Amino acid sequence: MNLVKPPVVQNAARLIKLGEVIELGHVLNNNMPMSSTRQYNLHTKRTFMNPQSNERGSNEELVTSEMGQVGTQFDGFAHQMHRDLFYNCFKLDELATRSGFTRLGVEKIGGIFTRGVLIDVAALKGVDMIQGGYEVTVADLEDALKRQGTKLQPGDAVIIHTGWGKLWGKDNKRYQDGGHAGIGVDAALWLAKQDPVLLGADNATVEISPNPDKQLSLPVHQIALVVNGIHLLENMKLDELAAKQVYEFAFVLQPLKMQGATGSTVAPMAVR
Repeated sequence: MNLVKPPVVQNAARLIKLGEVIELGHVLNNNMPMSSTRQYNLHTKRTFMNPQSNERGSNEELVTSEMGQVGTQFDGFAHQMHRDLFYNCFKLDELATRSGFTRLGVEKIGGIFTRGVLIDVAALKGVDMIQGGYEVTVADLEDALKRQGTKLQPGDAVIIHTGWGKLWGKDNKRYQDGGHAGIGVDAALWLAKQDPVLLGADNATVEISPNPDKQLSLPVHQIALVVNGIHLLENMKLDELAAKQVYEFAFVLQPLKMQGATGSTVAPMAVR
């Protein structure tokens, strides 16, 4: 985020030519894929009819959920550790409280307006969806960028299309547990050198899961969030962006300002 200074924002704004907004987030509901014990429940809370002459009625809702880690979700730095260390070598015991983390909370992020780049690896492979268990390589990323005529710049939001999102809400078990394609360690290290503000994808973890090395548990999360200070954006809706071959755009995202939270459900947008 240190790279998203006024010139980067201005450069992103210059990409808006048509005024078209493409939504990159899924709808939150109780039919979406969720990992482990995460849940999402919305209960309508109906209020009474007000007694004034204009007969105003109103409704609300009560939501119980892990709002930092469901749906299209943005990972903050408090989400992952190496042993007991966060990004910038903060220690867990120094930051953790029952009501949130005292530093690295998602409320610190603010609005993100930067250049977005779609890397369409599925199109490179000539498929709608890359087969499960495939590790996206550095060569795949470089070849896809070359095919699109796109180059990465510091401060970019780098979005990877695998096609896995077509399973969302249709085959949730396969989406969540079917071993999806994604970037591996080598690709993550290469991307980190390009200085992106975030890495996103249309799968549950951005990275390949499970990792081919059974001794590793989501190592790209550590490479991005703990070591390099790069946010992750999971479960993106990329079908429209890929279908329209929009490879460069203004990227807009605002996490919920939940003090001390590890992440946030979000509704990002591409504007061209």
